[in-house]
Amino acid sequence: MTRFFDPFRDFREFDLFRRDFDRLFDTWRTASPWRQGFLPGREPRSYPLVNMWEDSDNVYVEALAPGLDPDAVELSVMRNQLTISGEKKSTNGKIAPEHYHRTERAGGKFIRTFTLPGEVDDKKVQAQYKSGLLRVILPKAEVAKPRQIEVSVS
Repeated sequence: MTRFFDPFRDFREFDLFRRDFDRLFDTWRTASPWRQGFLPGREPRSYPLVNMWEDSDNVYVEALAPGLDPDAVELSVMRNQLTISGEKKSTNGKIAPEHYHRTERAGGKFIRTFTLPGEVDDKKVQAQYKSGLLRVILPKAEVAKPRQIEVSVS
């Protein structure tokens, strides 16, 4: 018996295949060490941990980064992308590694890039580091702010 082309079934199967393939690459991308932070002896994870939200004028980013030297942090903004990079120093360098019983507070270089919900004015970005929390305020660009358009009645 010859099977005829059924566009509904065949496109549905192709769509399922495409979703599985996309999921595979998303898993690979998030597990790759050059896109993540550091945790020796464990799988890599994102560092620093971040919360992001917005209001009508600004986008806010809070990054949890305890023990970080503020001078070792670099922020860069381009259109709708924020990059946080730097280096977290390892634990006390006076103690020899063989004397540790347990080390969970790792150090090393990190970099994270976030896509912001819209373009921001990179000349007005403010950042503050206090008590292990990096707070970044990114004012939205004028073109990204919502505008009220008046409808005229004729």
